[in-house]
Amino acid sequence: MWASVILRAMRGEYKVPGGKLVTVEFDEVDGKIASPHVAGDFFLEPDDALHRINRALRGLPVGARVSEIASAITAMLAPGDALIGFEPRDVGLAVRRAAGSSTSWDDHAFELIQDGPRHPYMQMALDQVYADALARGTRGPTLRIWDWASSAVVLGSFQSFRNEVDEEAADEYGVTVVRRVSGGGAMFIEPGNTITYSLVVPGSLVDGLSFEESYEFLDSWVLVALKSLGIDARYAPINDITSPAGKIAGAAQKRLVDGTVLHHVTMAYDIDSDKMLQVLRIGREKLSDKGTKSANKRVDPLRSQTHMSRADIVTAFVESFARQHTLVPSRVRPEEEAEAENLVETIFGTEEWIHRIP
Repeated sequence: MWASVILRAMRGEYKVPGGKLVTVEFDEVDGKIASPHVAGDFFLEPDDALHRINRALRGLPVGARVSEIASAITAMLAPGDALIGFEPRDVGLAVRRAAGSSTSWDDHAFELIQDGPRHPYMQMALDQVYADALARGTRGPTLRIWDWASSAVVLGSFQSFRNEVDEEAADEYGVTVVRRVSGGGAMFIEPGNTITYSLVVPGSLVDGLSFEESYEFLDSWVLVALKSLGIDARYAPINDITSPAGKIAGAAQKRLVDGTVLHHVTMAYDIDSDKMLQVLRIGREKLSDKGTKSANKRVDPLRSQTHMSRADIVTAFVESFARQHTLVPSRVRPEEEAEAENLVETIFGTEEWIHRIP
């Protein structure tokens, strides 16, 4: 009879954004977690809740997903157990890192790209360029803050043009309609009224997370930034950032074959609601689950919530990211700009792409 063999001792840690450090150590025995020990600078009441957390980990597959680990812990906790500064999912992230399956924010240096306003077609193309660059290894993970040279409606990859856009109104107001590579809903853009950023990250950073969990995880840094500005911001599934005053932002993602993740977020700094409602066709079905009868009451922009200039908010975001993670200034390279221009000519600026779903 073969005896169980300890293959390796493992240790991982996860720092909760705006919260506490969670560490976990365990042995791998026949592909299972053995002798787990969770620790950290978090708060936990009562003391014996820690034993229940460790017991929940015992015997789980080393390759269990974060959601599976979190569910096992939640099922094991007793009524009244209070986890303060962390949650079961954070333990799951630490376990994935202990197993060597995932990387942490601190394992990467992010390249910051901020440049002048660009045409909406170019913005769509540059997102693709940076995702491809990370996949090829010609550029590292990036944080790109977008500026817009003209007004636009940005359609989700799977949206119908005619269902979402009033073409006559768009023409009247000089609004360019573009289509991004990610799913989700349409965004109404006006220069100076929007703060848009993209994160391009390796798949290892979101390893073990479901798509929905990865949205919250990749936006965790900006929730910290918003809270530093006095906004009680929170994540609202599946892909929104909101506050008690109203919706602030919407996110969307695209994953490449190699696992590279393109995650972009559009935030309302200010908004011309009347114009938006003329250009976008927002029907009753879209509004039915939003708890409001009017689309222009769904969004409360950053300008009214912070009373800060757009430039100052962007600066605060960049500084907050730099405090939480490693950020290195960079720029758009000439070859990347040329690649983006080619993508505009062949994909993003073509009628076939923009109207691919009529």
